Amino acid sequence: MLVDHLYWLDQIQPSQRDQVGDKAFYLSLLTQRGYPVIPGFVVPAIAFESFLEQIIWAEPMFADLPNSSLHIDVDNPRQLQAVAQQIRQAIRSTALSKAWLTSLKAAIQQWQTSTLILRPSFSLPAGSDPTISHRTIGLLESQVCWAGEEAIAHSLKQVWAELFRAKSMVYWQRLGIQLQQINLAVLVQPIQSTIASGDVRSHPPYLEVRATWGLGKALVNGEVMPDRYHIHLPTEARSHHPGNQTHAYRMATTTFPLAEFTELTQTDCFQSYAIEDAHHAQSVLTHDQLRKLIDLTRQAAADVGTTLELEWILMQPKDAQPGLYLTQAIPQWITSPLKPPSVVTPAHLTGLAAAPGRVIAQAWVIDRTVPTAKIPANVILVAPHITPDWLLSIKQIAGVITEQGGMTSHGAILARELHIPAVTGILNVTHLIQTGDSLLVDGDRGEVHRVDMEKKSQASSVSHQQPSDGNQPPDKPLLPPPSSLIPASSPPIATQLFVTLSRPEGLDQAVQLPVDGVGLLRSELMMLEALERRHPSLWLDQQDELIHRMAHRILPFARTFAPRPVFYRSLDLRSHEFPTLEGSPPIPEANPMLGLRGTFSYQMNPALFGIELAALKQIQQWGQTHVHLLLPFVRTVEEFRFCRDRVEQAGLLQNPHFQLWIMAEVPSILPLLPDYIQAGVQGISIGSNDLTQLLLGVDRDHPQMAAAFDQHHPAVMRTIQQIIQTARHAGIPCCLCGQAPSRHPEMIDALVRWGVTGISVAPGDVEWVYGAIARAEQRLLLEAARHSRL
Repeated sequence: MLVDHLYWLDQIQPSQRDQVGDKAFYLSLLTQRGYPVIPGFVVPAIAFESFLEQIIWAEPMFADLPNSSLHIDVDNPRQLQAVAQQIRQAIRSTALSKAWLTSLKAAIQQWQTSTLILRPSFSLPAGSDPTISHRTIGLLESQVCWAGEEAIAHSLKQVWAELFRAKSMVYWQRLGIQLQQINLAVLVQPIQSTIASGDVRSHPPYLEVRATWGLGKALVNGEVMPDRYHIHLPTEARSHHPGNQTHAYRMATTTFPLAEFTELTQTDCFQSYAIEDAHHAQSVLTHDQLRKLIDLTRQAAADVGTTLELEWILMQPKDAQPGLYLTQAIPQWITSPLKPPSVVTPAHLTGLAAAPGRVIAQAWVIDRTVPTAKIPANVILVAPHITPDWLLSIKQIAGVITEQGGMTSHGAILARELHIPAVTGILNVTHLIQTGDSLLVDGDRGEVHRVDMEKKSQASSVSHQQPSDGNQPPDKPLLPPPSSLIPASSPPIATQLFVTLSRPEGLDQAVQLPVDGVGLLRSELMMLEALERRHPSLWLDQQDELIHRMAHRILPFARTFAPRPVFYRSLDLRSHEFPTLEGSPPIPEANPMLGLRGTFSYQMNPALFGIELAALKQIQQWGQTHVHLLLPFVRTVEEFRFCRDRVEQAGLLQNPHFQLWIMAEVPSILPLLPDYIQAGVQGISIGSNDLTQLLLGVDRDHPQMAAAFDQHHPAVMRTIQQIIQTARHAGIPCCLCGQAPSRHPEMIDALVRWGVTGISVAPGDVEWVYGAIARAEQRLLLEAARHSRL
């Protein structure tokens, strides 16, 4: 059956557009008009529909999937993820018929290639928005595979399954398009090593050409800064902006027979190699090659009747000169001019000083809220915002600039944890700065400056300068030795001083600080690497493995600080902060700060909380009896009782030293604090960030509301005072963690006077907070001495 439904690019007719999809259709137009196009054929939409009808569905609701509208509540992430996983798994596990595979193999053998690329190509009903094809670039991913039967079958089903990813189903439903209205075809082409590759985009009256050495994988993944060529079409004036490319990709070679390629992954098809030194100073495209590409782009738009975004490769066929070939043609449907690449933008931008330090580097702009590609090292990331799950993507960057996020946003906290200078809250900054611009980020002042290359070269050694008082050299160590932190003449302090940590890097220095332990061990950042970019909910069928991984992430902190206490705060996963984890809700809740988070989420999903408790029990069994549990964002006494019962069932209370504390972040904690204590709360840790947000009704992540987010506000101060004094009267410890003491040093006097038992701060704040506590305690002693004489 399938052999009758393979459509070759050089034979596709206009009447077959619905079956081959827009990408393949426009590429076929260029093929048939003599343009240099990589050959290919299309597995049409009818083949996909036929395949879906062959699946034996476990769920009756999927039985008529090809013709069903499949109404799903996309605002219910649990249902959405469950449906998406069931459908995708059914597609992947259903075998293609032997006849289909034979037909595909026979068609592919004509190319004598060992590797293929399979691209999704879809069409929509007549009258649909014509810009959707261009706007959905990247929504459905392509697959690269070896040319063996099993590898082809696997990759074809992977492309088909892309339609049923959660994010895809959300997207189409938001557009009002039902899944059965989407005709999904698959374009199959040979792929081989290339000299260079890139794309051409139209920004009337400009053309922008991007070019990189080797295959396009490095460009698509964002691993390199490509060469950029801007062409003003009316005058043909050109400008060339060299990129930064250290490596490229080519197709891997193998001695395995194609039949043995079943288990090899898409990554196995590529081989990375270092770019030769001679190419670093050389333009990727010669003058003649660029001229040829411009002519092809212009002529294609004229022939097809619409502006096209073209993807191209430069390769050398056997016994021939290097030539340009087109691999994709996507209609852009531009209706209004875009900003020309040479537009003049402000030389000085001001935002919020989110993380200290100064750095000069090139910009890397991401104009979306989720990174879809690898971010190069030593660049300044410019993005709408960053969330905790970006940790693995940004560890190597030099600086951060964001449009959103306040001083206490988790993006700002993440930057400070990584010691990356950051400025947040610059409106539209992703449109004001372009990738490749040279910038100075001043995280101390909250400023961003444009710099010329000469200044960048002279200042290249200042990367990651820490804040300086003007007399201290810029390369001072992040954490000086303890002897230099606290003068020998400084008196001991009675108020406990803790350090707040989330990552094992820097533990050797942190343990030397004059602190009484770890007052807040944030679990979210620490666990990201253990989760391997998968949401914890996807680990529930591998609980023992996740328990093992979590315990081993906590263990270094416990061993390093033993016997000093370590307060582990259990997971507080907010939907908008972990969008890149596989299995995360495809869209965040409408109000995630007040949504399924904290201990309420433990009641909704006890299994995940149970895994954390089992990991803590494992820590105890390893002899680390000084690790305690801090429950986040507790809303009600009933939530606490639920958690305490689970803690007891896990056997943690068998350790007489174990303590169960709660975070005081929700204002209702205050009037109910005696009830919490009666229910078994053994300590309080005040989270000043969320407490301030909820007391004042101010979004802590909103940069334009930064001035209203006042942690020194009388309402906040009086609430903190009453919590401390109530805990003191009940005889339980009460600490404070958060950014409040760092931003308002005068608070420390009040905290000590009210009787706070401890303060937890970032490692870089330990020195001055120690001194501030010592001075506050001395003043109290002097005041007490004066009163005793009266």
